[in-house]
Amino acid sequence: MRIHYLNSISTCPLGGALMDGFSYGHLRGRLTCTCVLIETANSLVLVDTGFGLKDIASPRTRLGWFFRFLVKPEFREEMTAIRQIERLGYDPRDVRHIVLSHLDFDHAGGLDDFPHATVHMMRDERDYALAQKTWLDRQRFRPQQWHYQNKWRVYDQGVGENWYGFETVRDLEGLPPEILFVPLRGHTFGHAGIAIQSEDKWLLNAADAYFYHDEINPVKPCCTPGLRFYQTMLEKDRPARLGNQDRLRQLRASHSQEIDIFCSHDVHDFERLAKRPAIEPAFFSAV
Repeated sequence: MRIHYLNSISTCPLGGALMDGFSYGHLRGRLTCTCVLIETANSLVLVDTGFGLKDIASPRTRLGWFFRFLVKPEFREEMTAIRQIERLGYDPRDVRHIVLSHLDFDHAGGLDDFPHATVHMMRDERDYALAQKTWLDRQRFRPQQWHYQNKWRVYDQGVGENWYGFETVRDLEGLPPEILFVPLRGHTFGHAGIAIQSEDKWLLNAADAYFYHDEINPVKPCCTPGLRFYQTMLEKDRPARLGNQDRLRQLRASHSQEIDIFCSHDVHDFERLAKRPAIEPAFFSAV
């Protein structure tokens, strides 16, 4: 399987270096919205979508005012997943499957750009997102972004095999066995990581299980104060979130040669994997 890393529109949260750890002297920092494009034998698979074309065209109707102000997405059409997929030389209609870590607005905004794709997620994520129980839920889960719910496929936790000590959901409908859900409850009730078996190792997209690369440093974990506050504000199950971070540290400590763990919003993680600046869209390479 060929794998591409897409930063599908950076966000620029208030706090500068207090958020990202490097934007000193700036009011706003920079976080990525990392998506993974996988070329399988039969189709393209997109892991999360970032923001989409309709978010750029009509942010006031698609995104809540609170997060528009707080994280101020850097709306650049060339950075949407669909435009980067085209830039890589693929036909976006070949994206037959989208594997969604969770339904937050910055992970699901591009769903409408792929109306033909089957969207895979955890059942708890769908149910809690649709319930819209709290004001913050209504800001983070945006039904305005979900116009093709008939294409959703949901999965129950607790029905898969063990993977390095983590419960998994395997046998995703229409997907190869090298792609599986790793439930990581906490940030949301149905939040999940996505494990992808590449040619030489496993990749674990931990999504929003953590936000800063050194959070899962097994020797000396740390996080910027802004991102620590942001995660606390958004968490749905604090003991589960912190417990899963500890389990990810243990996984990195014991299996770093077999598994590459990364998160959705850390510039350091993205640039290490993509081998290009996070502000640049993906491009076709014959190599």
